[in-house]
Amino acid sequence: MKQKAKLWLLVAGLISLMSCNKVEGKTDSDSSAFAKGADISWLPQMEKSGYIFYNDNGVKEDCIQILKDHGINSVRLRTWVDPSDNPHSGHCSKDETVAMAVRAQKAGMRIMINFHYSDTWADPAHQTKPKAWEGLNFEQLKEALYTYTADVMTALKEAGVTPEWVQVGNEIPSGMVYPEGSTDNWPQLVELLNKGYDAVKEVSPSSQVILHVDQGNNNERFRWWFDNATKYGAKYDIIGMSYYPYWLEGKPDYTLSIDDLGNNMNDMVSRFHKDVMVVEVGGEDTKVQNTYDMLKAVISKVTEVPSNKGKGVFYWEPQGARSWSKYALSCWGDNGRPTQALDAFK
Repeated sequence: MKQKAKLWLLVAGLISLMSCNKVEGKTDSDSSAFAKGADISWLPQMEKSGYIFYNDNGVKEDCIQILKDHGINSVRLRTWVDPSDNPHSGHCSKDETVAMAVRAQKAGMRIMINFHYSDTWADPAHQTKPKAWEGLNFEQLKEALYTYTADVMTALKEAGVTPEWVQVGNEIPSGMVYPEGSTDNWPQLVELLNKGYDAVKEVSPSSQVILHVDQGNNNERFRWWFDNATKYGAKYDIIGMSYYPYWLEGKPDYTLSIDDLGNNMNDMVSRFHKDVMVVEVGGEDTKVQNTYDMLKAVISKVTEVPSNKGKGVFYWEPQGARSWSKYALSCWGDNGRPTQALDAFK
């Protein structure tokens, strides 16, 4: 009996040790972990143009490693159907996106893929149909969208990448793939969205599909959009939001809308029983402390969503230094180093 008791104590001790190690050794790919993300789709172009990234100590280092050292554990990558080679409004082809996904995954990052369903930027002001899809009737258009989505997802799968999240459309408050996918015709828009959803799940059943609308502080906008999406049978797993105080009318300080963001996320969870994520956020690069404070506040609001339904926050192109991109909302300075705003993710 003593030997059995000793053996049981030994086994219990090993189980306890394994349990502790499991908690302490949580990997970057743990799907239960909060996603602290960055859209870095400009990175290949920046590197090809000769841009050099430096860490906090002024030492040249791989950008992904610098981001990782600042707490980033996830990467978002856009993909365009047939992009140009323009350094700022091109690239992001299937092959380039897959290569970047492989590289990011090897660095321990979780992956989000963002389908724009265009040859260039898709956002609230632009949802231009890919040139190759022009002239198709609606049934052919749906099939083209399905085939393209499945093709990219298959290429990722064959490269050993299983995206944790996939966006079907980018910032689509008025729809996508105009004119057929406009919110002027909700039934058709939902048919296109569901074709994207079906293609994702066919290739990668575990990937979570996100539908993405801008102005995450605007509850009226989100209720209208997702009420209609629900009414017409849209299939999705996560409600994605953008939050840019800079792009709101009058450029108000984030303190005037941050509570609205939190309240909207809570309402979306209660109303539609879905997870929520801030898939795009950004603040002015010249207002480092304010951007840091804003990011801390956004992360706090998402983590406070009840029942662990707030899943993460993604900064849009934090490495996209203004000296290269002319973009005013990065987290990178003229010295090639990240600003202290990025420390908010640590």
